[in-house]
Amino acid sequence: MFDEKSHSLKMDKAIEVFSKELSSLRTGRANTAMLDLIRVDVYGQQMPINQIGSITTPEPRMINIQVWDQNNVSLIDAAIQKSELGLNPQVDGQLIRLPIPELNEERRIELKKLIKSMGEKCKVSIRNIRRDANDELKKLLKAKEIGEDEEKSFEKNVQQITDKHISIVDEKVSTKEKEIMTI
Repeated sequence: MFDEKSHSLKMDKAIEVFSKELSSLRTGRANTAMLDLIRVDVYGQQMPINQIGSITTPEPRMINIQVWDQNNVSLIDAAIQKSELGLNPQVDGQLIRLPIPELNEERRIELKKLIKSMGEKCKVSIRNIRRDANDELKKLLKAKEIGEDEEKSFEKNVQQITDKHISIVDEKVSTKEKEIMTI
């Protein structure tokens, strides 16, 4: 039998991944999620910064990383500088301070384009899930496990689920764009 729920859950997952990517984008405000995608090569493996130190935002334009092991300070410093975040870490013993600079107009426009393309990728994933669902329906129809009326009904439901998810993506894109364009 056809299971719309599993396809809906896959679409939810695509949006979840998209949301995580969005939260790692740098806006004018300090946000600990900005560091989520940075991996540091410590103890012979790639680890996220939050597993080798505590990350706090004491001020709206500052992120502090209290590194637990003194030996990892320079590794974290290097990883942040190599990342595309454009941040300049200031090391003070085992504390790394990351001042978040204001976004200039050019960078805002770049970020807006990036957000749009990330949104498009997410929508493509959602549409691919819809296509898979429709293919599955066609197979069930061909195998005579469902009738044509059932197939049409399921297709309509899948389309509604798809539309709902795409509008969520559009909403997230426009919210993030507003956040970036707000000075």
